[in-house]
Amino acid sequence: MGKVKRLPRKVYEPELARLQAELVKVQEWVRNEGARVVVVFEGRDAAGKGSTIKRVTEYLNPRVARIAALPVPSDRERTQWYFQRYVEHLPAAGEIVLFDRSWYNRAGVERVMGFCTRQEYTRFLHQCPIFERLLVEDGILLRKYWFSVSDDEQERRFRSRLDDPMRRWKLSPMDLESITRWEDYSRAKDEMFVHTDIPEAPWYVVESEDKRRARINMIAHLLSTIPYHAVEPQPLELPKRPPAKGYERPPRDMQTYVPDHSADLG
Repeated sequence: MGKVKRLPRKVYEPELARLQAELVKVQEWVRNEGARVVVVFEGRDAAGKGSTIKRVTEYLNPRVARIAALPVPSDRERTQWYFQRYVEHLPAAGEIVLFDRSWYNRAGVERVMGFCTRQEYTRFLHQCPIFERLLVEDGILLRKYWFSVSDDEQERRFRSRLDDPMRRWKLSPMDLESITRWEDYSRAKDEMFVHTDIPEAPWYVVESEDKRRARINMIAHLLSTIPYHAVEPQPLELPKRPPAKGYERPPRDMQTYVPDHSADLG
C-alpha cells in the first residue's frame, strides 16, 4: 500500500464537527423512536478504533450512547454460553452501544493465541451469524466495522507509543505479540469474514493509514446507514430567578477549597 496523504487539519476539523452534529441528531432520533443501535469496532491493534470511538461519542449523552469494552472473562464467565456476557450489554430502547472489541475476540486473539479450543472456535463461526441474525430480526440496527492498517504503519504507531509516556499504557505484551503473528491474524481475519460477512450484518472495512480520514469515513458511512431525521427539540426557557430570601454563604474558612494551582502559572 502506498503512502496515504494525510487529510489537512483545516479540512478535517470542520467536517468532523459537521458529522458530530449529525451524530447528535441520530442520538435524539434514537431516543425519540426507541431505536436500538449496536456498532462493533474491530480490527488490527493500533488501527485507530479507540480514537474513532472517542470522536463518535465526544458530544453524545453517555446515558444514551455508551461504550462496552469488556475485560478478560472471569472464571464464571468462561463456563457460560460464549455470547452470554455480551448480551448483557446490548441496548434497550433509545440506546446506542459501541463495542470496543466484541464477541469477535474468539475469531481473533483467542484463535491466534490459543485461548480457545478448535471446537469452541468452530462453534463460534457457526453460531455467530445465527446470533447476529437474531439481533437484526429483533430490530437492532447492527453495524460492524473492521479497521485495517498495514504492518509498517502499525509498527510505526507502536514505536511512537513506546516513546510517549502519555500513551505507553496503550501497549501491552499482547499488542507486541501481534507484530510477530501478523500473518496468523491476517488468516484468522480472512476466515472470520468468510463466515460472518453476512447480508443481514455485513462487515465494512475502514482503511486507516490516515486516522483522520478513517474517522471521517467511518462516521459518514455510519450516518448513511441509519434512517434518522432531525427531531424537533422540546422548547426550553430559563425560569426567572426568584427574589432572595436572606441566604448567606458560609464563611470561606469553614470549607476546604482546592488550592489555586493556576496562580503559579502567571
